[in-house]
Amino acid sequence: MRALRRRVLQRQLYGDESGSATAEFALVGALVVLFFLAAFQVGFSLYVRNTLIENAAEGARYGARADATPAMGAQRTAELIRAGLADRYADNVSATTEVEGGARVVKVTVRAPLPIVGPFGPSQSLNVSGRAYAEAQQ
Repeated sequence: MRALRRRVLQRQLYGDESGSATAEFALVGALVVLFFLAAFQVGFSLYVRNTLIENAAEGARYGARADATPAMGAQRTAELIRAGLADRYADNVSATTEVEGGARVVKVTVRAPLPIVGPFGPSQSLNVSGRAYAEAQQ
């Protein structure tokens, strides 16, 4: 009887917290999942960015060869992007020739969507480029 009175008194003083573990688990579990998805999305965005930079640099090296043109470098870049990511990331690829320090430089520029929610994001918000010195200097 005493134990029952003590238990009733404790509930009156401190409140009844039975069942609160379920609510706590649901709230904390949702928060952990949200943090995991956010970290995964940041990793995916960095992966897309780094892949585009590498492909642009490879395309610039290809277009800078003595037997190639900058347009061939842009085409090669688009092929690499389609093989590594998706077609929509290769929609806007361009190549130009610039003069830097008296030397010709091939520059390949890629404008692609930055993946914000999964693979989807605002178009042409990610702008990366790769450069290489042309083998045939004039």
